[in-house]
Amino acid sequence: MQELYQTPYGEYLRNMAADVSAVHTGYFSIDKKGHSVDSKCERGKDTSNDESAYDLIMRNKEALLSFNNPVRFIFSHSALREGWDNPNVFQICTLKQSNSNVNKRQEVGRGMRICVNQQGERMDESVCGANVHVVNKLTVIASESYAGFVDSLQDEIKKALYERPEKVSIEYFFGRVVKVGDETYKIEGEQARQIVKYLDRHDYLDDDDRITEKYKQDAANGTLEPVQDKLKDIEPAVHVLIKSLYDKDSLEEMITNGNQTTVENKLNNKNFEKQEFQELWKRINRKCAYTVKIDSNVLIDKAVAAIDAKLQVTQTLYTLSVGYQKNNMQAHELEQKTSFVSPSHTTNVLKNAHDSSLKYDLLHELTQRTSLTRRTVAAILSRINMMKYRKFRDNPEEFISKVARLINEQKAGLIVEGVTYNTTNEVFDKEIFTAECHRVALSKVFPALHAVTDYVVTDGTAEQSVERKFVENLDKADEVAVYAKLPRGFYIPTPVGKYSPDWAIAFKEGKIKYVYFIAETKGTNESTELKSMEQAKIKCAEKLFEKLSNGEVHYGQVKDYKSLMDIILDR
Repeated sequence: MQELYQTPYGEYLRNMAADVSAVHTGYFSIDKKGHSVDSKCERGKDTSNDESAYDLIMRNKEALLSFNNPVRFIFSHSALREGWDNPNVFQICTLKQSNSNVNKRQEVGRGMRICVNQQGERMDESVCGANVHVVNKLTVIASESYAGFVDSLQDEIKKALYERPEKVSIEYFFGRVVKVGDETYKIEGEQARQIVKYLDRHDYLDDDDRITEKYKQDAANGTLEPVQDKLKDIEPAVHVLIKSLYDKDSLEEMITNGNQTTVENKLNNKNFEKQEFQELWKRINRKCAYTVKIDSNVLIDKAVAAIDAKLQVTQTLYTLSVGYQKNNMQAHELEQKTSFVSPSHTTNVLKNAHDSSLKYDLLHELTQRTSLTRRTVAAILSRINMMKYRKFRDNPEEFISKVARLINEQKAGLIVEGVTYNTTNEVFDKEIFTAECHRVALSKVFPALHAVTDYVVTDGTAEQSVERKFVENLDKADEVAVYAKLPRGFYIPTPVGKYSPDWAIAFKEGKIKYVYFIAETKGTNESTELKSMEQAKIKCAEKLFEKLSNGEVHYGQVKDYKSLMDIILDR
């Protein structure tokens, strides 16, 4: 608040104290005879008993933008209807009960324009970037008659917004500005092309250029394939934009309900400063760098064996439909879209890809998708079974995708064996615990007693969320001294992408085996059900925490609080 008072706007607010009556004015509040204006009066016959107010509001709206003008509140009888265009309306408070949706649309429409600054420049995306929706925000304080109208209006707006591209294209990503937490990202041209390549090479894109179920499942399970190096710096924004192509809820934050209770998630200094957490934090709060050594010959051997044993490629199947258009059609046939009528037939045709004129650079594609040298990829291809290699002709796209995945699976396993971590002098700031969510809907958080923040944000309600059930049990457990939901800002670098564990827990000393514990909550305890990349990240994390704490911090994957207790009690 002190910073606000030191700005020109703060000075403007202080000057109002001299004469608060100048802060508000009115338009058409009474007629010439001193009577209240009937809204049905003809336009032009209404006037104000204060000509200066009329001139200011109707003729000299630009003056309202000046810090030399104290007016901030306008009491109006009918100015919010058609005919009054002021782009800088941010709050509307209706005092009259009305059942007319037309009037309400006109009133709300006054505040739906892009605002301007004191120079008359529009505060749009090109100026405000990701804050454009924060600056251009309309708050309506309305009567009960607005309830149904608001629901209907918001549904219409959402429907219009949902009519956005649902197919992946370079044009969709290019130039987008996305805010994730406190970070703002802008997608450049080459990055947009890399995003499309990323989706294509990992089978996240179907033949119709739509996001596949595989991507949606991987996103839900936290097992997405790592992005290319060129996308590492904008990875959070990449997945937000991809999600917006198929998840309608990604637009929910565009319209919010003012009646919904929100809370500010602050650091609970009492818990954060507890000796138990400080001892744990001291052991894990070091940024690290890694080196990795892989024996190329071993990788080649493992990759060849995996491809020979597991590679299955289907032949490309084309559907050929033939129809004939009638020369003469009736009106009802046009309405029913039956312009194509029999004789028609549909046949399935098998056609090998080598008959196509489309050429593939197999070595280039595989080196891009595996980050290996052309020499290593060539060595793998030259040694695989000839029958497997010939499947490239049947379906090049599927062959490339599956071979790359099998190679990467073997590489991930070797990475774990060859990775070495070294600590740096950098540490994580405690502010990372609250950086991602300043104000959160109360319905989406768990009010915590023993966490280092006042609230813990989970991925759903107790009925459907592994995290929500876990934190509820964690918070009421007698053996837990203090814990933290680790934010994305706390991460471990690995050769297959950044990795953020879920929980840091300090237990009370006593009958438990591990006092300091880093937990990863998953819906399963079976490592075989996790993708190889995810397993590699978890193994890297185990190595790092072992190095950081000399074995004093234990890392483990748990399904629920009971499975955590099984580990710490060594049962």
